[in-house]
Amino acid sequence: MHLTKNLPIPNFAAIAGAVCLALTSLPGFAADHFTDWPEGFSPKLVGTRATDRFIAKLKARAESGKKGEIRYPEVINWYGALTFAKANGLEDRAKALIEAADPLFKEETHVMPPPNHVDRNVLGSLAAEIFLQSGSQRALEIAKNYADIQWLPTGEIISKGAAEAGKPQGGLSWRFDEDAKKYMEQGLTWQTRFWIDDMYMITMAQGQVFRATGDRKYIDRAAKEMVAYLDKLQEPNGLFYHAPDVPFFWGRGIGWMAAGMAELLTSLPEDNPDRARILEGYRKLMATLKDTQGKDGMWRQLVDDPKSWPETSCTGMFTFAMVTGVKKGWLDADVYGPVARNAWIALAGYVHGNGDICEVCVGTDKKNSREYYLKRPRVFGDMHGQAALLWSATALSR
Repeated sequence: MHLTKNLPIPNFAAIAGAVCLALTSLPGFAADHFTDWPEGFSPKLVGTRATDRFIAKLKARAESGKKGEIRYPEVINWYGALTFAKANGLEDRAKALIEAADPLFKEETHVMPPPNHVDRNVLGSLAAEIFLQSGSQRALEIAKNYADIQWLPTGEIISKGAAEAGKPQGGLSWRFDEDAKKYMEQGLTWQTRFWIDDMYMITMAQGQVFRATGDRKYIDRAAKEMVAYLDKLQEPNGLFYHAPDVPFFWGRGIGWMAAGMAELLTSLPEDNPDRARILEGYRKLMATLKDTQGKDGMWRQLVDDPKSWPETSCTGMFTFAMVTGVKKGWLDADVYGPVARNAWIALAGYVHGNGDICEVCVGTDKKNSREYYLKRPRVFGDMHGQAALLWSATALSR
């Protein structure tokens, strides 16, 4: 069975789901859940296609002369491609990805976003990964700046000339309101807003600098922030609303939490006082995800609604988080291994031969409307989905 760009994706996904269910029913299969993939479904094959697709997009961007700001979907895709290349020993791809970032890090222009919002500061996680793989001191300097400014008192930010209070930059403003001051008094970042998306963006900006420097303050900040979000946003069933005023279990939103916790726990020292609380929240979420996975191996646009459509970015994020937990020993391999395997095979069924994945929910603001989430457009090759696919392939390759 091969992935081809001419094969109708919905039918192929159904076949993939049937294959994974049949395979996991074989006697003794639980001994090893993440090897012996059906032909065309190996993480290295699928991930290499997605990596090459991203490199092609970066090349096209460079050739177009586009100077627009680097956005977070591109950042997280870049990070996913780099970690995948490292996990699979693809030195040529890693080199191409690092070289493509060189002009970005040399130009302090509108291409590099101002560090005034969680979606912009996550660029630091990519810079840290480039340092880890290349030793670039310039990349490390950029990563530390994006992480440090998240915890600077507002007065220091202003004195550094980063921005004037409340002055818009690129459509977003520096937030120096009473809420920001309150959060800083609690030891949190002034960028706190209690949207679940933040628990990937903030924790990655901080956690990656810890990985790059070994300085505990970064990972300790990230853990403290994660606990605040868990305490405020996790529901008794283990899931998360998009925000306190938006009571819907949106798939990709919960995926940000799942991936953020998995990344954080991977590096969080055992003696960190917040580790047990984060691990508890992670396991609680994984248990509910196990029970809400569709028979086709996918998760839905609204996780608790089996009639909503199968969505690939959340499925990729959940797969990454669950595979990581099984491999790290946080989850029972015999219980969660088959769930994660089914999810990968189903997810890979949505990938075309050129490396693009389909059925990705478009970028989504929060809105207190169930129909808003159910009717979000589904797109092809969107980097939210491409990134999650690469994260999963990376976790399976490690």
